[in-house]
Amino acid sequence: MTTDLGLPDAIRACLFDLDGVVTRTAVVHAAAWKETFDAFLREREGPGFRPFDDTDYDTSVDGRPRADGVRTFLASRGIELPEGAPGDPPDAGTVHGLGNRKNALLLEKIRTDGVEAYDSSVRYIEAARARGLATAVVSSSANTVDVLRSIGAEHLFDVRIDGVVAAERGLPGKPRPDTFLAAAEVLGVPPARAAVFEDALAGTDAGRAGHFGYVVGVDRTGQRDALYAHGADRVVSDLAELRSG
Repeated sequence: MTTDLGLPDAIRACLFDLDGVVTRTAVVHAAAWKETFDAFLREREGPGFRPFDDTDYDTSVDGRPRADGVRTFLASRGIELPEGAPGDPPDAGTVHGLGNRKNALLLEKIRTDGVEAYDSSVRYIEAARARGLATAVVSSSANTVDVLRSIGAEHLFDVRIDGVVAAERGLPGKPRPDTFLAAAEVLGVPPARAAVFEDALAGTDAGRAGHFGYVVGVDRTGQRDALYAHGADRVVSDLAELRSG
Protein backbone atom coordinates (compact mmCIF):
# COMPACT_ATOMS: atom_id res chain seq x y z
CA MET A 1 0.00 0.00 0.00
CA THR A 2 1.14 3.55 -0.59
CA THR A 3 1.80 5.58 2.55
CA ASP A 4 0.07 8.78 1.51
CA LEU A 5 -3.01 7.73 -0.51
CA GLY A 6 -3.91 4.41 1.10
CA LEU A 7 -4.15 2.60 -2.24
CA PRO A 8 -2.38 -0.47 -3.66
CA ASP A 9 0.86 0.40 -5.44
CA ALA A 10 -0.53 -0.85 -8.76
CA ILE A 11 -3.31 1.76 -8.91
CA ARG A 12 -2.87 4.31 -11.68
CA ALA A 13 -6.31 5.93 -11.83
CA CYS A 14 -9.01 7.02 -9.37
CA LEU A 15 -12.68 7.00 -10.38
CA PHE A 16 -14.87 9.11 -8.08
CA ASP A 17 -18.61 9.18 -7.67
CA LEU A 18 -19.85 12.74 -7.22
CA ASP A 19 -22.79 12.97 -4.82
CA GLY A 20 -21.76 11.95 -1.32
CA VAL A 21 -18.10 11.42 -2.22
CA VAL A 22 -16.97 14.77 -3.64
CA THR A 23 -19.98 16.93 -2.82
CA ARG A 24 -22.51 17.15 0.00
CA THR A 25 -25.40 16.62 -2.39
CA ALA A 26 -26.40 13.06 -1.46
CA VAL A 27 -28.61 14.38 1.34
CA VAL A 28 -30.20 16.83 -1.09
CA HIS A 29 -30.93 14.00 -3.53
CA ALA A 30 -32.44 11.94 -0.71
CA ALA A 31 -34.68 14.81 0.36
CA ALA A 32 -35.87 15.41 -3.20
CA TRP A 33 -36.62 11.71 -3.69
CA LYS A 34 -38.55 11.56 -0.41
CA GLU A 35 -40.63 14.62 -1.21
CA THR A 36 -41.39 13.26 -4.69
CA PHE A 37 -42.31 9.73 -3.70
CA ASP A 38 -44.23 10.69 -0.56
CA ALA A 39 -46.42 13.07 -2.57
CA PHE A 40 -46.98 10.39 -5.21
CA LEU A 41 -47.83 7.69 -2.65
CA ARG A 42 -50.09 10.01 -0.64
CA GLU A 43 -52.07 10.87 -3.76
CA ARG A 44 -52.25 7.22 -4.83
CA GLU A 45 -52.91 5.51 -1.48
CA GLY A 46 -54.30 8.18 0.81
CA PRO A 47 -53.11 9.38 4.22
CA GLY A 48 -52.28 5.83 5.38
CA PHE A 49 -49.48 5.43 2.81
CA ARG A 50 -46.11 4.00 3.84
CA PRO A 51 -43.55 6.81 3.43
CA PHE A 52 -40.33 6.57 1.47
CA ASP A 53 -37.51 6.03 3.99
CA ASP A 54 -33.73 5.74 4.25
CA THR A 55 -33.78 2.02 3.45
CA ASP A 56 -35.75 2.72 0.27
CA TYR A 57 -33.19 5.35 -0.69
CA ASP A 58 -30.20 3.07 -0.07
CA THR A 59 -31.60 0.02 -1.86
CA SER A 60 -33.70 1.50 -4.65
CA VAL A 61 -32.42 4.86 -5.87
CA ASP A 62 -29.01 5.81 -4.45
CA GLY A 63 -26.39 5.78 -7.20
CA ARG A 64 -28.78 4.66 -9.94
CA PRO A 65 -29.78 6.66 -13.02
CA ARG A 66 -32.93 8.63 -12.29
CA ALA A 67 -35.41 6.52 -14.29
CA ASP A 68 -33.87 3.29 -12.97
CA GLY A 69 -34.37 4.57 -9.44
CA VAL A 70 -38.03 5.29 -10.11
CA ARG A 71 -38.58 1.84 -11.64
CA THR A 72 -36.75 0.04 -8.82
CA PHE A 73 -38.60 1.82 -6.03
CA LEU A 74 -42.03 1.45 -7.64
CA ALA A 75 -41.36 -2.26 -8.23
CA SER A 76 -40.50 -2.65 -4.53
CA ARG A 77 -44.01 -1.36 -3.76
CA GLY A 78 -45.70 -3.42 -6.47
CA ILE A 79 -46.52 -0.34 -8.55
CA GLU A 80 -46.28 -0.07 -12.33
CA LEU A 81 -46.43 3.15 -14.34
CA PRO A 82 -46.22 3.79 -18.08
CA GLU A 83 -42.63 4.41 -19.14
CA GLY A 84 -43.32 7.70 -20.88
CA ALA A 85 -40.47 9.64 -22.49
CA PRO A 86 -37.43 11.52 -21.12
CA GLY A 87 -39.05 14.84 -21.95
CA ASP A 88 -42.24 14.20 -19.99
CA PRO A 89 -43.34 17.13 -17.80
CA PRO A 90 -42.94 16.72 -14.03
CA ASP A 91 -46.68 16.28 -13.55
CA ALA A 92 -46.95 13.36 -15.98
CA GLY A 93 -48.01 10.04 -14.46
CA THR A 94 -45.09 8.16 -15.97
CA VAL A 95 -41.72 6.82 -14.88
CA HIS A 96 -39.93 9.69 -16.60
CA GLY A 97 -42.47 12.25 -15.37
CA LEU A 98 -41.90 11.17 -11.76
CA GLY A 99 -38.14 11.26 -12.27
CA ASN A 100 -38.36 14.74 -13.77
CA ARG A 101 -40.47 15.85 -10.80
CA LYS A 102 -37.64 14.75 -8.52
CA ASN A 103 -35.05 16.55 -10.65
CA ALA A 104 -37.03 19.79 -10.59
CA LEU A 105 -37.16 19.60 -6.80
CA LEU A 106 -33.43 18.82 -6.65
CA LEU A 107 -32.50 21.81 -8.79
CA GLU A 108 -34.75 24.05 -6.69
CA LYS A 109 -33.02 22.87 -3.51
CA ILE A 110 -29.58 23.38 -5.05
CA ARG A 111 -30.48 26.89 -6.21
CA THR A 112 -31.87 27.73 -2.79
CA ASP A 113 -29.20 26.17 -0.59
CA GLY A 114 -26.19 25.92 -2.93
CA VAL A 115 -23.68 23.07 -3.18
CA GLU A 116 -20.74 22.34 -0.92
CA ALA A 117 -17.73 20.15 -1.58
CA TYR A 118 -16.12 17.90 0.98
CA ASP A 119 -12.84 19.78 1.42
CA SER A 120 -11.01 16.60 2.40
CA SER A 121 -12.16 14.93 -0.83
CA VAL A 122 -10.91 17.85 -2.91
CA ARG A 123 -7.55 17.68 -1.13
CA TYR A 124 -7.38 13.92 -1.72
CA ILE A 125 -8.08 14.32 -5.44
CA GLU A 126 -5.47 17.06 -5.68
CA ALA A 127 -2.96 14.79 -3.93
CA ALA A 128 -3.75 11.90 -6.28
CA ARG A 129 -3.19 14.12 -9.30
CA ALA A 130 0.04 15.45 -7.81
CA ARG A 131 1.25 11.82 -7.58
CA GLY A 132 0.54 11.37 -11.29
CA LEU A 133 -2.69 9.38 -10.98
CA ALA A 134 -5.40 9.97 -13.56
CA THR A 135 -8.82 10.99 -12.24
CA ALA A 136 -12.41 10.68 -13.46
CA VAL A 137 -15.81 11.59 -12.11
CA VAL A 138 -18.38 8.86 -12.67
CA SER A 139 -21.90 9.85 -11.70
CA SER A 140 -25.43 8.87 -12.66
CA SER A 141 -26.45 12.53 -12.29
CA ALA A 142 -27.35 14.53 -15.37
CA ASN A 143 -26.41 17.67 -13.40
CA THR A 144 -22.74 16.80 -12.90
CA VAL A 145 -21.31 19.65 -14.99
CA ASP A 146 -23.41 22.28 -13.20
CA VAL A 147 -22.46 20.89 -9.79
CA LEU A 148 -18.74 20.76 -10.61
CA ARG A 149 -18.83 24.30 -11.95
CA SER A 150 -20.61 25.53 -8.85
CA ILE A 151 -17.76 24.33 -6.64
CA GLY A 152 -14.99 25.17 -9.13
CA ALA A 153 -13.88 21.55 -9.49
CA GLU A 154 -14.06 20.80 -13.23
CA HIS A 155 -10.27 20.94 -13.48
CA LEU A 156 -9.87 18.07 -10.99
CA PHE A 157 -10.99 15.41 -13.45
CA ASP A 158 -9.46 14.21 -16.70
CA VAL A 159 -12.66 12.40 -17.72
CA ARG A 160 -16.37 12.81 -16.98
CA ILE A 161 -18.83 9.96 -17.41
CA ASP A 162 -22.18 11.15 -16.09
CA GLY A 163 -25.88 10.69 -16.78
CA VAL A 164 -25.68 12.78 -19.94
CA VAL A 165 -22.69 10.90 -21.37
CA ALA A 166 -24.17 7.53 -20.39
CA ALA A 167 -27.40 8.34 -22.23
CA GLU A 168 -25.48 9.45 -25.32
CA ARG A 169 -23.44 6.24 -25.36
CA GLY A 170 -26.22 3.90 -24.29
CA LEU A 171 -24.35 2.84 -21.13
CA PRO A 172 -26.41 1.10 -18.44
CA GLY A 173 -26.04 2.70 -15.04
CA LYS A 174 -24.92 1.42 -11.67
CA PRO A 175 -25.04 -1.28 -10.29
CA ARG A 176 -23.75 -2.32 -13.73
CA PRO A 177 -20.06 -1.42 -14.08
CA ASP A 178 -20.28 0.04 -17.59
CA THR A 179 -19.86 3.72 -16.66
CA PHE A 180 -16.78 3.01 -14.54
CA LEU A 181 -15.37 0.76 -17.27
CA ALA A 182 -15.93 3.52 -19.82
CA ALA A 183 -14.02 6.00 -17.67
CA ALA A 184 -11.11 3.60 -17.24
CA GLU A 185 -11.05 2.93 -20.99
CA VAL A 186 -10.90 6.64 -21.84
CA LEU A 187 -8.09 7.08 -19.33
CA GLY A 188 -6.25 4.14 -20.90
CA VAL A 189 -6.04 2.25 -17.61
CA PRO A 190 -7.19 -1.37 -17.16
CA PRO A 191 -9.80 -1.88 -14.43
CA ALA A 192 -7.35 -3.85 -12.30
CA ARG A 193 -5.23 -0.70 -12.00
CA ALA A 194 -8.07 1.68 -11.17
CA ALA A 195 -9.70 2.46 -7.82
CA VAL A 196 -13.40 3.23 -7.41
CA PHE A 197 -14.65 5.63 -4.71
CA GLU A 198 -18.36 5.26 -3.90
CA ASP A 199 -20.86 6.02 -1.15
CA ALA A 200 -23.78 4.13 -2.77
CA LEU A 201 -24.39 0.39 -2.52
CA ALA A 202 -25.15 0.32 -6.24
CA GLY A 203 -21.77 1.96 -6.83
CA THR A 204 -19.76 -0.54 -4.80
CA ASP A 205 -21.69 -3.30 -6.57
CA ALA A 206 -20.50 -1.77 -9.84
CA GLY A 207 -16.90 -1.63 -8.60
CA ARG A 208 -16.97 -5.30 -7.69
CA ALA A 209 -18.72 -6.32 -10.92
CA GLY A 210 -16.11 -4.45 -12.97
CA HIS A 211 -13.21 -6.24 -11.22
CA PHE A 212 -11.53 -2.98 -10.31
CA GLY A 213 -8.26 -3.05 -8.43
CA TYR A 214 -9.63 -1.39 -5.30
CA VAL A 215 -13.06 -0.23 -4.16
CA VAL A 216 -13.31 2.40 -1.44
CA GLY A 217 -16.68 2.75 0.24
CA VAL A 218 -17.39 6.17 1.72
CA ASP A 219 -19.80 5.83 4.62
CA ARG A 220 -21.65 9.09 5.19
CA THR A 221 -24.88 7.53 6.54
CA GLY A 222 -23.96 4.60 8.77
CA GLN A 223 -23.95 1.78 6.23
CA ARG A 224 -20.40 0.55 6.76
CA ASP A 225 -21.27 -3.16 6.90
CA ALA A 226 -23.50 -2.91 3.84
CA LEU A 227 -20.76 -1.21 1.81
CA TYR A 228 -18.40 -4.07 2.64
CA ALA A 229 -21.10 -6.60 1.77
CA HIS A 230 -21.63 -4.88 -1.59
CA GLY A 231 -17.99 -5.02 -2.64
CA ALA A 232 -15.90 -2.40 -0.85
CA ASP A 233 -12.31 -3.37 -0.05
CA ARG A 234 -12.10 -0.61 2.55
CA VAL A 235 -14.73 1.66 4.08
CA VAL A 236 -13.96 5.11 5.46
CA SER A 237 -16.17 7.89 6.71
CA ASP A 238 -13.97 10.50 5.05
CA LEU A 239 -11.24 10.29 2.41
CA ALA A 240 -8.80 11.91 4.84
CA GLU A 241 -8.68 8.54 6.63
CA LEU A 242 -6.97 6.99 3.62
CA ARG A 243 -4.07 9.38 3.99
CA SER A 244 -3.65 8.81 7.70
CA GLY A 245 -3.03 5.08 7.47
